[in-house]
Amino acid sequence: MNYVTRFAPSPTGPLHLGHAFSALTAFDRARQHGGTFLLRIEDIDRDRSRAEYEALIYEDLHWLGLNWPEPVLRQSDRMPAYAAALEALTALGLCYPCRCSRADIRAALSAPQEGAPVHGPDGLVYPGNCRGRSMSDAGPNDSIRLDMARAVDHLATLPAFNETGSLHEGRHQLDRETLVHGVGDLVLARRDMGTSYHLSVVVDDAEQAITEVVRGADLFEASQIHVLLQALLGLPHPDYHHHRLIRDETGKRLAKRDDARAIRLFREEGATAADLRAMVGL
Repeated sequence: MNYVTRFAPSPTGPLHLGHAFSALTAFDRARQHGGTFLLRIEDIDRDRSRAEYEALIYEDLHWLGLNWPEPVLRQSDRMPAYAAALEALTALGLCYPCRCSRADIRAALSAPQEGAPVHGPDGLVYPGNCRGRSMSDAGPNDSIRLDMARAVDHLATLPAFNETGSLHEGRHQLDRETLVHGVGDLVLARRDMGTSYHLSVVVDDAEQAITEVVRGADLFEASQIHVLLQALLGLPHPDYHHHRLIRDETGKRLAKRDDARAIRLFREEGATAADLRAMVGL
């Protein structure tokens, strides 16, 4: 099987050292395996995505010495594919509309009888306020959620996935209790996007025939969500390689707001691609 991996940034800010580490790690693994490195632009968040940031992504990655096949897959061009996946899950009876805001969810979880709120890989575990609603009742201002208990029970057996990264290396079996109570009814389509990160990334990894997903360790817990959706949609399971995170002096992982560590600024100050490799320990 030909090795294929990807780097999938969102054009919502300048790339920083953490992005450089992830992109270089994926590119290096593709070269080690004699395979293919792909670039994907994850721009489903149309309110925050900017053309200038997308252009900067290409500039920064080329400067780092990376190259990839054209054309680049852009998620904003793929909305019909996400809608089809959502329709397939709906046809299985696994979805319901949700009108709850974040404030509604926090209020429900703060009720005395609920106990301490549980945080999962998709944020606060949803308390199920709208779980009894039918998709025929869905309105334009509703999000669409996956009924996790039904989704898990729909599968005869839960799948497992291979992790090749040293932090979590091995075979990981999905667990019903964790999915239902530790992940909960995740959002498949946000009211302002028509899809979600979890749904679109699974559909796109299958479309691009990704054999190994290379990304940061902060997304390791999300892998169980993606593997479950792959099983429900009849999609192949890639391997996963979650690498260490690049952190600042206080130990906090870098984010888009860390402009002081933007690749662009290092370029402008005269650093070389080799300098950046050294900074991130490659």
